[in-house]
Amino acid sequence: MADKRFYSVAGPFTLEVLAEAAGASLADSADGTAQISDIAPLDTAAGGQISFLDNRRYVTAFEQSVAGACIVHPNLADRAPNGMALVLSDQPYMAFARAARLFYPTPTVEPGVSPMAHVAADATVGEGCRIDAGAVISTGSQLGARCHVAPNAVVGDGVVVGDDCLIGAGASLSYCLIGDRVMIYPGARIGQDGFGFASGPGGHLRIPQTGRVIVHDDVEIGANSTIDRGSGPDTVIGAGCMIDNLVQIGHNVQMGRGCVIVAQVGISGSTKLEDFVVIGGQAGVAGHLTVGAGARIGAQSGVMRDVEAGASLVGAPAIPSKAFFRQLTALRRLSDKGVKK
Repeated sequence: MADKRFYSVAGPFTLEVLAEAAGASLADSADGTAQISDIAPLDTAAGGQISFLDNRRYVTAFEQSVAGACIVHPNLADRAPNGMALVLSDQPYMAFARAARLFYPTPTVEPGVSPMAHVAADATVGEGCRIDAGAVISTGSQLGARCHVAPNAVVGDGVVVGDDCLIGAGASLSYCLIGDRVMIYPGARIGQDGFGFASGPGGHLRIPQTGRVIVHDDVEIGANSTIDRGSGPDTVIGAGCMIDNLVQIGHNVQMGRGCVIVAQVGISGSTKLEDFVVIGGQAGVAGHLTVGAGARIGAQSGVMRDVEAGASLVGAPAIPSKAFFRQLTALRRLSDKGVKK
């Protein structure tokens, strides 16, 4: 049960309504009129609550659960305990996400501008925006409708933000154009100088960074992540990308649609990620590379060359996953032989 000090739960909803919202179907034995009051994990859910099973590692918890209902793949439906109502889906986690959004919809922004915020006289603030205490909306900037600028966030000179965006507490935006429905979480930094300089016998000379950051629609940018502006060409984040906390994206990086970048990843300047690339936590990608569409980079990998579309790489330097695990197995066998001797 979510802490009521922080979350308000909607509902209850009938199983029939939940199944429809989830894009799933009810098992024949399920009562579509049954009332469901909340979501919960398998091991803590009670009657009147709904859970989900998406990973076979949790089949035992599923078999022992007393949840009133569960979203599950049809292949595992026969493992359900007696009395549990089943909602069947080929994608249980996605179906659960849709159902959960009924119980916990995105809170409605209460419009208004705090008297302790600073809004430049020539800034444009769309209808229904909320600007909290300490926020700064700088000269020439534009906010679309229904945006929420949280405390102490800064929207820099000339920045354009689309409709229905969140700018989290303490975040700063400069030299950037932001699309619609973009979520920028606390402490994120977008549009600061890229790491560009010329080096010689006399030291290092910084090169002016004259590009922008372009963030397309439906992107999430996690807390304390940083996205450098381009050095001339723009840094571009494609529609629907999900960027975790503590990610560094260098200048001129081009990201396609739907990429997923997990915490503490670093992407060096001028690298291109095509659509739906996934990069695991703490991985690093060198500069001026191309990572093909649908490629998957394992956690803590070091990518130093171009990656083919659909490839799966692991290790530092990163190599194809199958080769990596064959090498790991061979090393383990050699090590075991040494121990036996």
